[in-house]
Amino acid sequence: MITTGRAAAMMSRALSTAVLAGIPERGVRSIEAALAAALAVRVAKLDDDHDPAYLHPGRTVLILLEDVGVTDAAVLSAAALAETLQPELAAPTPVDPALDPASLEILEEVPIPARDGEQLLERLVVASKEARLVALAERLDHARHLHLTDRSRWASIHAETCEAYLPVAVRTDPTLARRFRRWCDVFEERFLHQRSEQRSGS
Repeated sequence: MITTGRAAAMMSRALSTAVLAGIPERGVRSIEAALAAALAVRVAKLDDDHDPAYLHPGRTVLILLEDVGVTDAAVLSAAALAETLQPELAAPTPVDPALDPASLEILEEVPIPARDGEQLLERLVVASKEARLVALAERLDHARHLHLTDRSRWASIHAETCEAYLPVAVRTDPTLARRFRRWCDVFEERFLHQRSEQRSGS
């Protein structure tokens, strides 16, 4: 069990937010089980607790709780376990009996870009709303921290996010749609254009 450090603080914040949102105790326990499994992998595999991937599971849960108002514990538990860009950080299926089994069904529906390739947009469109919400929140958190990762991935992930995830966000939730539109515009202007101008001026 994670008891100290930034991972423990993130878990505490996410669970407190879930309680304040009115999620029943059983649901909170499910979210806790999922977060514990997801964060434990990062504690074990990442040397730097300020790595942008370190708190990704908790931030994904908070996007759904705070930005979208999701209170379905199965959706939030699935969000904690979702990892679509760094498979080496994906948690093994938790054996904790507190985990809502429905969360694993939702997680199974969430598309994996490296696996689904050109069918990514189609897979997102036909997924259940629950799976789409998880996929969108998980990608939005990755996108918000993209500038802290390897520059060689910026253009491809930006294009994938804006071409596949943005149109699905528009169909799914107005708040997520606004978040994705703003990120697509700002990242392109602030990071991709700036990088292109630097290359042309060198």
